[in-house]
Amino acid sequence: MSARVPVWLFALALSAASAGAQAPPVERFRRAGELVRSGDALGGLAVYRELAAAGLESGSLYWNWAQAASARGEAGEALWAVLRGREVEPGDRSLAREQERLREAANLDPAELAPEPLFALARLGRRFHLDWLALGLALASLGAHALAHRRPALRWPARAAWGAGALALLAAAGPLAGATARPTAVVVRRGAPLLDGASGSAHSIGALRQGEVVPIIERSVDYLRVEDSSGARGWAHRDDVWALERPAAP
Repeated sequence: MSARVPVWLFALALSAASAGAQAPPVERFRRAGELVRSGDALGGLAVYRELAAAGLESGSLYWNWAQAASARGEAGEALWAVLRGREVEPGDRSLAREQERLREAANLDPAELAPEPLFALARLGRRFHLDWLALGLALASLGAHALAHRRPALRWPARAAWGAGALALLAAAGPLAGATARPTAVVVRRGAPLLDGASGSAHSIGALRQGEVVPIIERSVDYLRVEDSSGARGWAHRDDVWALERPAAP
């Protein structure tokens, strides 16, 4: 299995973060790829998890993570890695293609990967940095308003102020969507039980579908209360359902 070559910025970030480590993170990243190619996908995954937990996330890391998980037959973990990678680098096309391939292989409906439509808008906002665009347009609108008050004979400042203000509101839609959408998680374990309580003694009320993305309704210490595509709600262990807003624990 061939690993995707990481971008030079990722390699530079890994090298810069290597102070005090036994081996530079960039070398650990390469070693993980060698482990996967030699058949030790589990060893490679352990290294990817450590790097991600240390804050060294990138589209390249998660693309390779997905390949290693696929080699072990862990379709749910592979999908989690791809979706997490798209959270980190929304514009990475190779991750988008890999997501579609994994979705089709798992026989999942597109809606099962997008239970929160606002997330697509939020990802678009991150990809094009709409938060900064909204701020710039808001400042331009304020400046044009000030000019309109100082030079009332001019008509264009008032029009520019209203136009920039309207565009600022549109640009802010992406960041606002990310703030209001419910967090989601991916079912990484085949046949993960849906429980009636947040404890080891709780009874199973169903099973979650591997690879499905589910909204998180509530959190406990070791459990997440989720809702599957059929509308069933219950608790799932954190080892079975991985949240998308943070790296998986090593």
